[in-house]
Amino acid sequence: MTQTPRGFDPQDPNDASRAQYPDQAAAPSVYTEPGYPTGTGVPAGGTDLVTGAPDNATQAPPVETPPAGQSTSPAPEPRRVTRAGMVWAAVACALVVLILLIAFILQNQEYVQVKFFGLEGSVPLGIALFIAAVGGGVLVAIAGAARIIQLRVTAHRLRSAR
Repeated sequence: MTQTPRGFDPQDPNDASRAQYPDQAAAPSVYTEPGYPTGTGVPAGGTDLVTGAPDNATQAPPVETPPAGQSTSPAPEPRRVTRAGMVWAAVACALVVLILLIAFILQNQEYVQVKFFGLEGSVPLGIALFIAAVGGGVLVAIAGAARIIQLRVTAHRLRSAR
């Protein structure tokens, strides 16, 4: 069964030469016959023998662009930050820190001599540094709590004075 190439018109003299090249890959890219501009496959005022399109259709159609500041796609919905999401992120970060801390303690098992206000003893280095870090965190938490209480008392006084 013979298939007719898409866009082939046997009555059109420009399509008659196309019958030699039914697949577009085999068609010559430049025609040197009279009436064809050099470097194109389109006769002046005719149709493209490869695609069958009129010569003025070989140019790409103008692309519609949206006005400045507008997008062609709908605006994505803004992400909502939830408390559950914040808690999940905090727990994930805390787990990473704990894993790193466990690795640090396990790699520093050498015993060291520790002296504190007349007390003396030997403790693994990793544990001694961990205890020092927890003590520093407790001091920072106490200072932060004192400041928060101070701000709440000031805010309460301002509200009740109105």
